[in-house]
Amino acid sequence: MIKALLTDIEGTITRISFVKDVLFPYAAQQLPAFVRGHTEQPEVAEQISAVKAEINEPNADIDTVISTLLTWIEEDKKITPLKQLQGLIWQTGYENGDFTGHLYPDAYQFLQQQKQAGQQLYVYSSGSVKAQHLIFQYSDFGDIRSLFSDYFDTKVGAKQAPSAYENIITQLPFNPDEVLFLSDVVAELDAAKTAGLKTLHLIRDGQESSSKHSYINDFSQFKAEHLA
Repeated sequence: MIKALLTDIEGTITRISFVKDVLFPYAAQQLPAFVRGHTEQPEVAEQISAVKAEINEPNADIDTVISTLLTWIEEDKKITPLKQLQGLIWQTGYENGDFTGHLYPDAYQFLQQQKQAGQQLYVYSSGSVKAQHLIFQYSDFGDIRSLFSDYFDTKVGAKQAPSAYENIITQLPFNPDEVLFLSDVVAELDAAKTAGLKTLHLIRDGQESSSKHSYINDFSQFKAEHLA
């Protein structure tokens, strides 16, 4: 029986367009001034160094770092220093009320129901843990961080690598086949399945279906047998 749910965010419990049309443009607009204005802040300095290491240019100037980060945003790269900096920038946006964290209403209701039923809920997203906390703290439904037992980001590994899910399982009090992973991306589901997890494909907003995994179009279609 399933004892825990591990959920992706983008495209699974929140609309992809929220990230693409709201969060990414906001980060791109704010990033140059934010990085220049916080170079001495340890949390930012650490990520600047990580960018330099990623591009193998230890002496890169700040203009090169910023240009690299903006290119990664444009190319939707899942690179840890970018995700960490985006989280810091989005914090300002959330705190200023520039936007709230979008969640599908059916996803919010589902998460509440599963928590009340005794399921342990976890999050695994390419967005940083900080960004994950923010979307749930400032969600359309208020602060719902208490629903989740823990959060994971690309520090455990790439989402399309089975080893990432193996790393997550080592930090949970469950066997792989007791955890159900929810995602809208087939390659992520494939990786989780290889690592021994159960999988469920969320196919929303006109995405193509896949016969590799059980799937639903929204959480109103979730059934008890998905937990078997």
